[in-house]
Amino acid sequence: MSSRPADALTQASLYWFTHTISTSLRPYYEYAQQLTRRVERIDVPTAVALFPAALTHAARSWAERTYNITRYTRMPRGGHFAAHEVPDLLARDLSEFFREHR
Repeated sequence: MSSRPADALTQASLYWFTHTISTSLRPYYEYAQQLTRRVERIDVPTAVALFPAALTHAARSWAERTYNITRYTRMPRGGHFAAHEVPDLLARDLSEFFREHR
């Protein structure tokens, strides 16, 4: 997220005023639930992009136990709001992932 307070307030306001704050938190709830139960393997080709300032980092060995990881990228910068912080890096990585699966 940007270092400007106004940017942080804009992001928070978008979630709050559109009543989508609860859906934005759903992935965290689902992740916590997954930790307590066994999940079947997912064979769909999956990409992982690790941003250094992200809240969590999935080790490749952990991710490969559940997902068919076909692309695993360690990004040079960015964090939890990568699409806002480094859209160029995210877009390039997504394009390369889908190019590999045409």
